[in-house]
Amino acid sequence: MLKTLHVKNLALIEEEEIEFSEGLNIMTGETGAGKSIILGALSLALGGKSEKGLLRGDEDALVEAVFSVNDREVATLREFDIEPYDGEVIFSRRITSKRSVARINGETVPAPILSKASASLIDIYGQNEHEFLRKSSMQLALIDAYGKDELGSLISDIESTYSEYRDKKRELQETDTAESDRERELSLLRHEIAQIESAALVPGEDEKLEADYSKAKNSQRIRESLAEAEAVLSDDGGASDAAGRAAAALSHAAAFDDNLSGAADSLADAEAIISDVVRQIRDYTRDNLFDEESFVHMTERLDLINDLKNKYGRCRDTSILPGSIEAVMSSLSERQERVARLEDHDRYLEELRRSLEESRQKLDDLCVRATSIRKERAKALCTEVRDALMDLNFLDVSFEAEFKETDFGPDGRDEVTFLISTNPGAPLLPLSSVASGGELSRIMLAIKTVLASREGTECMIFDEIDAGISGRTASAVARRLRSVAAEHQVICITHLPQIAAAGERHFLIEKAASGGSTVSTIRPLDDEQQIRELARLVGGDELTEEALANARSLKYPRS
Repeated sequence: MLKTLHVKNLALIEEEEIEFSEGLNIMTGETGAGKSIILGALSLALGGKSEKGLLRGDEDALVEAVFSVNDREVATLREFDIEPYDGEVIFSRRITSKRSVARINGETVPAPILSKASASLIDIYGQNEHEFLRKSSMQLALIDAYGKDELGSLISDIESTYSEYRDKKRELQETDTAESDRERELSLLRHEIAQIESAALVPGEDEKLEADYSKAKNSQRIRESLAEAEAVLSDDGGASDAAGRAAAALSHAAAFDDNLSGAADSLADAEAIISDVVRQIRDYTRDNLFDEESFVHMTERLDLINDLKNKYGRCRDTSILPGSIEAVMSSLSERQERVARLEDHDRYLEELRRSLEESRQKLDDLCVRATSIRKERAKALCTEVRDALMDLNFLDVSFEAEFKETDFGPDGRDEVTFLISTNPGAPLLPLSSVASGGELSRIMLAIKTVLASREGTECMIFDEIDAGISGRTASAVARRLRSVAAEHQVICITHLPQIAAAGERHFLIEKAASGGSTVSTIRPLDDEQQIRELARLVGGDELTEEALANARSLKYPRS
């Protein structure tokens, strides 16, 4: 269950910590007081999208949700490598002006992991979510959620098999072209293959050619620089001549003083080094004469390679660098494979059709199994939902699921329509066309509570489940929430006194001016404070004795 929610510097909230209890937790407050901010903060802590304008001032915002977890929830969390501490797990989100940081038990994780890991801990029913109930895809998803134990991995198997089937079907459609188109494609492919093969490309050849080209292109500058270096070193009066004369003079002096022997030897070595450098320059100049014909061939070869890389330098293998010789060679292999398939077109088509039929049959078998389970589970779900709806002030109600077979899809081939009749003798009609907003709210409440009992969801949150209802229906919804809260933690935001009166813990959200800005606060109410809040919901801001007496008559006893 959700134990605490800490919110700091978020929208209208400076800093609040809410301690929830077991059973039914109620939140009330004037319109615009900040009730939606509380749920928005919880959504952020559990991986929801962070939007601009959430920060209050320049400080970072922080939301932190602490859950106590049972053995079933611990097992689910461990699938995400999350280990609770002392039976608790903490989801947090710090939001700055530039980024947000998500953490679980203090360890940084990607925000989507928050959503996936928290999915088994809490079920949040937001405002207007009941409108999604009009969609067939939502109705099918609810049946799958109800029957997930019986379905097991069947739905994920259908999704993967459908993906395989769809890819093969597309490949067959692309391959099964007209004969003239096939001949045109073959002609083009053979031309491209001949282009690449005739080049006789060698991996790494382009890099060596580019280095040789750069050297050849700058050969005149190289020769001029070498000639200048040779003149400086070897001409009369150059470095070699000067070093030789200096070495002879120093050697003559060393004959009279041994202390000069080392310097004389070093200078003699310098003369030898200079002579060796001059020799290397002359050898290089002799061996690297510029060859115009070779330069032209080199340029043409580089142009050919670059042209092939531009044309064929992209391939399906993403591990190969685009625009490389390796990519060109991979493109060659792809074209050769395509030619082989087109040349053996009939055999290839037959093999592809056989493979497609095998995938279709496998997919069909999976769908048949899924449909059978779905129909059986849908019947049980509709029975439980009908019973729940009777508790929610539907005087007479029939509720069924109608199945139609559609084309294959990632969910199978079932299209589901919930049918409902709320009047004796009235025909069953699609839920999407006959149910009002208030009826949809109650139907969604019934389904959610049925699923919660089956899935074992510990915490359920309802944001204004009272939309479009009042009077006796509101009292019926309150009783249903109170009944569900006997086995689950329920947090409910409401405007109706009948529902608020059922709360075992009641929080009031208020908005006020503070220090030149608007601040929302939340505080738990004791019994008397709750009576006064119920009276406000009943009769407005003027708390008359009649309104207070009415509030006391509504109030459920605390468990």
